[in-house]
Amino acid sequence: MKFVINALIAICLMAGFSLHAAADSNPDLLKVALLPDENASELIKRNQPLKDYLETTLGKEVKLIVTTDYSSMIEAMRFGRIDLAYFGPLSYVMAKSKSDIEPFAAMMVDGKPTYRSIIIANTESGVETYADIKGKKMAYGDRASTSSHLIPKTVLMESAGLEAERDYEAHFVGSHDSVAVNVANGNAQAGGLSEVIFQHVMDRGLIDRKKVRVLGYSGEFPQYPWAMRSNLDPELKASVREAFLNIDDEEILGNLKAEGFAAISDADYDVIRKMGSLLNLDFAKM
Repeated sequence: MKFVINALIAICLMAGFSLHAAADSNPDLLKVALLPDENASELIKRNQPLKDYLETTLGKEVKLIVTTDYSSMIEAMRFGRIDLAYFGPLSYVMAKSKSDIEPFAAMMVDGKPTYRSIIIANTESGVETYADIKGKKMAYGDRASTSSHLIPKTVLMESAGLEAERDYEAHFVGSHDSVAVNVANGNAQAGGLSEVIFQHVMDRGLIDRKKVRVLGYSGEFPQYPWAMRSNLDPELKASVREAFLNIDDEEILGNLKAEGFAAISDADYDVIRKMGSLLNLDFAKM
């Protein structure tokens, strides 16, 4: 019997499960994952005020985590290795298809919890319209990114009838800022990324403003959601939700590029699921 029990424990551990973590609905240490769409060290440094605020407000130790990419973040949530996570809309939908999680807050910008993607082009590439991307190289961020993959790819399909690989080369370069840098350097003639992050890249001087032009903007889509494990203690979940909705510290909000936070639900991201269907994406297998 002892051998059987030990064997079961070993199997669970090899599968990526932590028996203690799975049962811990009210951990003393909250592991909070940040979306890996920019430089990891910069993200950790910039979100230190958020960490301090959550520790004070929730009375718990908080550890900020930046995974290597979107997929590893989804898997970490799936196996209970993180408690809260700042997802992109697409990566949230993918994580939701594999995990028991729930979104609880999204940031407000210009008075609304929505945002846009943009498509940019190198000014010397000859690309002046979406149609000109045909036969060219298009840079995307992460495959699981909404604003640097799903949305711009959908815009090109719906607005210009362009399909990746059939009409242009799709190159995945990892992050939003990498998209901007690759387009500015001419490694790709065009690229898609978040409007907010593009502005941040420009403000930080990461690229020469004269080397890129904005071809167009997408429609409005639901903002990046904060989500948490559904099996956390109900009182803890309520406290986490309230903590985010009550953030009014200008430094924290400035670092998050937000005016404040609004409550959200899973249904808000059905529009992302519909876009995925248009592109024949299977979220559970991505």
